[in-house]
Amino acid sequence: MDLKFTAEEEAFRTEVLDFLRERLPQRVADKVRNGRRLTRDDMAAWHATLNEKGWLANHWPQEYGGPGWSAVQKFIFENECAIAGAPRIVPFGVNMLGPVLIKYGSEAQKRYWLPRILDGSDWWCQGYSEPGAGSDLASVRTTAVRDGDHYVVNGQKTWTTLGHYANMIFCLVRTATDVRKQEGISFLLIDMSTPGIEVRPIITLDGEHEVNEVFFTDVRVPVVNLVGEENKGWTYAKYLLTYERTNIAGVGFSVAALARLKRAAQKVMRNGRPLAEDSSFAARLAKVEIDLENMKTTNLRVIAAVAGGGVPGAESSMLKIRGTEIRQEISSLLRRAMGPYAVPFVEAALGEGYAGEPIGPDEAASAAALYFNNRKLSIFGGSNEIQKNIIAKMMLGL
Repeated sequence: MDLKFTAEEEAFRTEVLDFLRERLPQRVADKVRNGRRLTRDDMAAWHATLNEKGWLANHWPQEYGGPGWSAVQKFIFENECAIAGAPRIVPFGVNMLGPVLIKYGSEAQKRYWLPRILDGSDWWCQGYSEPGAGSDLASVRTTAVRDGDHYVVNGQKTWTTLGHYANMIFCLVRTATDVRKQEGISFLLIDMSTPGIEVRPIITLDGEHEVNEVFFTDVRVPVVNLVGEENKGWTYAKYLLTYERTNIAGVGFSVAALARLKRAAQKVMRNGRPLAEDSSFAARLAKVEIDLENMKTTNLRVIAAVAGGGVPGAESSMLKIRGTEIRQEISSLLRRAMGPYAVPFVEAALGEGYAGEPIGPDEAASAAALYFNNRKLSIFGGSNEIQKNIIAKMMLGL
């Protein structure tokens, strides 16, 4: 693969940079760069801005609202957005459910749900993991029993990211118990305002409310909200996870995080010299940068395969493993660079309008929180241990 951009691709990058300068609020970019807390309105506003431009669902076919970009254009866009400090696109509707509906949904479902994903009418969350069914999703126990034109859903989901903002949730539910466990799962779209749904917050190690538990008690869901065929949800779930695991790699976010780390390493002094000149730290910094460059190449290959009509297989697992390890290493190095300044974590400093005195360099305010939050990266979306099993099975036949 030729990794040099063509003249047309460079022109596209210039177009992206111009757009970011004009439309990305500096206030929001500063919050992203410094690890400050984004509000629901911040995320929704950027979603709307990209949709207005026609650049939101950049991996969807043009007939459903995609821009018709090549794999390289998508790569350029995501990297430049991350470097500029643009908020991450909330992935559940655009990057996860959208591709599933496009491939497996009915025409009626596509006509109704896809435009609502694009215009922000619906904020989706993901109902996959359960207590006892995380990486082993085939063990889900939430049930959906057919009752006329409805399913009656009972059970519990956990680690539901941004579920407190969502009005819709796509769920894996068990619709058969007398078959192999992978063959008894269905894929349902559920309105979060339906009676019988309760959302409870989970406060994570970094002090944030990002994830939730969701409880279902006799929740009635119209049968028309079943995606594809009953008991075929495992197929759709695996298809969705290939996109989730590729996105978890977060190449663009790692590029931005590495730039932030390098700035910090130049500012922080050790024995009268910038930390970047410390041989031990510089060696770790160089290694993670080399790993990131290698991952960029793999990411381009996977995106190219998807653009050509394929579905990433073991490659998405590879990206998930290396991408999460790289992001964790960068956040670990940033925390180390801040030294004692990373210890007195001030939770209020992550919010907008904080009037207190900064503790150490700007990069220090969120160094500890970022480090703790990124511990989850190698677990969610299928733990890295599970990904290694997938690679062994798909590529080595083990």
